[in-house]
Amino acid sequence: MRRTARRRSRRLSAVTAFLVASLPVTGLAAPQGGPGGTLVVVNKGGASVHLVDVGSGRTLAALPTGLGPHEVALSADGRTAVVTNYGTREPGRTLTVIDVARAAVLRTIDLEPHRRPHGIAFLPNDGEVVVTSEATGHVLRVDVASGAILAALPTGQAGSHMLALAPSAGRVWTSNAGDDTVTEIDLAGGTRTRILAVPPTPEAIGVTPDGAEVWVGSNEEGTVSVIDVESGEVVRALAGFAWPYRTYITGDGRLVLIPDLRAERLAVVDRAGRRELRGLVFPGGAPQGVTVAAGAGIAFLSLSAEDRVAVIDLGSGKILDHLPTGRGPDGVAWTPVRPELP
Repeated sequence: MRRTARRRSRRLSAVTAFLVASLPVTGLAAPQGGPGGTLVVVNKGGASVHLVDVGSGRTLAALPTGLGPHEVALSADGRTAVVTNYGTREPGRTLTVIDVARAAVLRTIDLEPHRRPHGIAFLPNDGEVVVTSEATGHVLRVDVASGAILAALPTGQAGSHMLALAPSAGRVWTSNAGDDTVTEIDLAGGTRTRILAVPPTPEAIGVTPDGAEVWVGSNEEGTVSVIDVESGEVVRALAGFAWPYRTYITGDGRLVLIPDLRAERLAVVDRAGRRELRGLVFPGGAPQGVTVAAGAGIAFLSLSAEDRVAVIDLGSGKILDHLPTGRGPDGVAWTPVRPELP
């Protein structure tokens, strides 16, 4: 056991040295000592959330959720996480609210009659989230403190699974796998403004920081398309995927990270050039959720079949470490906040 601890300590020291010395593709230098902070990992198979200390790899807390948790959203201050409990055979209908700083579950929000909650994002005020109800075809505005549903905005389409929130929070887009469309909703007016046809079985969806482009994955075609928000034009940008599970656009708008679940790889894409810079393969890993540590050029990729998260330097494509999680990790989020444990 002591030898194992020493090996891990040496590996983490090497990771830290590499982070300090490397210059990632995003152009953001890694801070002294690496990204640090806490990884919030949703364990789909374990009905739990793990709070993992990035520096040591130690699980600081394992917190219960509803059955079949899938996605997680973090408040802007990084102190509150909200998890969607999609359910298993029985449709889920709840959100789990977590105080990251205290490593505690604050409350469970019941969304009835809206079931199968999935895609989720915080609004800028940190007091509300928007979340899809796949079963009823709505985007819900939910008050995190009270649990009240403030608005239920119909997408007008079937299978509204994921969502992307514009940086200004003025608009939200949903991927509608049942009707092969994307719905645009004006949050301020509470109205559905456009329904756009996209390649079949859309799931992954993300919006650029400037709000100009929406990137959408097609599970059936294995392609990724780009919607020009101003014109509504849809262009197939990339092909050759088996299952483009997510499209995560980095905060500087330069990279798109696309976990390909069936091909067991992560594509790192130059957004402006719409070309793949590199593909990282994870045999037997089943990559699903992905996020980036702000300002560090370090990505975290959940490997659902291995019950761990890969730590990746985006500049070199080097896999720096693996962090253990619960069973079947899916959605992940990074926060600089570290739980205050006794």
